[in-house]
Amino acid sequence: MTKIRKLYYFDKKNAKEMISFLNNGDTYVNNIMFNPLIPFHHILPLRFKYLPESYVLKDRKEIKGLITVAPSRCPLKQMEIQKLLFEENCYEDAGELIQYVVSKYKAKGCASIIARIDDHLPELLKLFVSKCGFSQISYEKLWNVDSDNEFYNKYVNGESYKQYNPKMFRAFRNSDAPVVANMYNEQLLPHFRPLLGKDGKDFKYKLFPGLSYFNEYKYVYQDKKLKNILSYISIKTPDNKNYILDIVQSSWEEIDINLIISFALEQIKKRKKDSKLFVKTKKYTQLGEKYEKIFMNNKFECVQNQIVLTNSSAKIIRNEERSRNFTVLNQFYGGVGVVNKI
Repeated sequence: MTKIRKLYYFDKKNAKEMISFLNNGDTYVNNIMFNPLIPFHHILPLRFKYLPESYVLKDRKEIKGLITVAPSRCPLKQMEIQKLLFEENCYEDAGELIQYVVSKYKAKGCASIIARIDDHLPELLKLFVSKCGFSQISYEKLWNVDSDNEFYNKYVNGESYKQYNPKMFRAFRNSDAPVVANMYNEQLLPHFRPLLGKDGKDFKYKLFPGLSYFNEYKYVYQDKKLKNILSYISIKTPDNKNYILDIVQSSWEEIDINLIISFALEQIKKRKKDSKLFVKTKKYTQLGEKYEKIFMNNKFECVQNQIVLTNSSAKIIRNEERSRNFTVLNQFYGGVGVVNKI
């Protein structure tokens, strides 16, 4: 008989064997699954949670599957399924774990649960959509910045890279968070904002950053004269070898995305020379397709295409509103029906 329960310290040996194929297995086990604060973290109300929580599906003494859910600091009370591990083709076990965490956190007041699935896992996608009530909303891609392509020769090893002013980049400060949050929400396509929108708290440094399973380095790219923030730069790594660059850019400003990538390369090479950089693009943003075209022109290789899913309590309103009349600044005009989406 199977049973789902919290992950305990005495599961460590079995868990290590289960995730031994992961490159960052030890980091994940020690920092995420067996953090000494986790037992106390489980009893916190949803709005105070800040660490990932893991659950296992056990059949007698054998672990059949594992799921890890991480909280967002967004007021919308979002949770994200970060890890889902189960024996090959045992989709019923995976479904039990998914449905368990969905019902558990929805009962605590969670409004939205996000999951990201590689597009080469159609059976898992079918499980999320048909049995667990998730909806497909968009895509995210990872592009490998290979040192053998033309980009390196032009921007990193060439003269173009030397033209940028280092003063245009500076370290991110918590006081920048409201500006970055507005920039992030503004670049989202309108119908995704209620589901994927963020608050300034999501961008601030965590109170205990050392408890996270990844390291993150944050910077801003600004106008050197006006000091206005033009872009937010996040560089994350789970293993200090593979780094993921995420860029939040204002839709109203034209910036050289290649210089930002060059800056990110410079930062990671300072830490480890044989490190790799991957750049993330998000289809649900207004600049997502533009970035993809730039990266294809630079001959970056797309190494991962993830489907973004959500199990949200929000409803999509598709009914047109009745036409109404308005008076604005003494000018009379007739309103038209609008399709509102939430």
